[in-house]
Amino acid sequence: MATLRDIQRRIRSVQSTQKITRAMKLVAAAKLRRAQERILAARPYAGKMKELLGNLVAGADGAIHPLLEQREGPRRQIVIVTADKGLAGAFNSNVLRRSLEFVRSSNTQEVTLVVVGRKARDFYRRRQWPIKRDMLGFWDRLAYGHAQELADYFMQQYLGGEVDEVYLIYNEFRSVALQRPVREQLLPIPRAENGGGSGAEVDYIYEPSPEAILGDLLPRHVRMQVYRALMESLAGEYGARMTAMEAATKNAKEMIEVLTIQYNKARQEKITKELLDIVGGAEALKQGAEA
Repeated sequence: MATLRDIQRRIRSVQSTQKITRAMKLVAAAKLRRAQERILAARPYAGKMKELLGNLVAGADGAIHPLLEQREGPRRQIVIVTADKGLAGAFNSNVLRRSLEFVRSSNTQEVTLVVVGRKARDFYRRRQWPIKRDMLGFWDRLAYGHAQELADYFMQQYLGGEVDEVYLIYNEFRSVALQRPVREQLLPIPRAENGGGSGAEVDYIYEPSPEAILGDLLPRHVRMQVYRALMESLAGEYGARMTAMEAATKNAKEMIEVLTIQYNKARQEKITKELLDIVGGAEALKQGAEA
């Protein structure tokens, strides 16, 4: 049975943990606010560019630009975006599980990985698939330059004929409590799917030429989609960590209450036992005096 000192020690330990989780929740909430503002500001631009480029690709000949070339080769590169740190609930495990399913379902042995975040690096370096490149330690200072560096690397490999497909797997930020792992094809740039409208294709007039317009827009589009995916993942990480730390703080509070009740009961039992010993001793002295 735990002594009073043991229970007090556990209470102090849980209180210290509660202070840490509460502080981590406040830090994540402050960072989430800034990250959420950034992603909400970037989504309309990224979405409209994706729609525009999809329509351009649908109405253009694949030979106009090498990034539009649809290949039959089996060489596939998968980009897995996770966080550098844990303590964010199922944020990292969800995207790792989704990526592992996609890697295993790929009908080719020529699969290479690009891992963004320490959690993905640590997970896949113990497995059979080769890691072509990793990118770590930049989340707290995420900038467009990081996305540009990654996107240029993907395009260089694709244009050099080293890979035939590039896919992004990351957590999409939906709300503070919801992050959804998604998979998107980055290269070759997918064609737009006709929705429930008239189905008529848009006839664009190019000035000065399709090659010049697409030569400038397509690399910019790839960089923007990578940047959006990184910002989605960053906002999702802060939301998941804030939710996880809020739950941990609540659990610590409940545990402190349970331990406090347990301490009070043990203290009452000790006091009662001491009183019984005193009464018993007094009774024994009384009987001895009468004898």
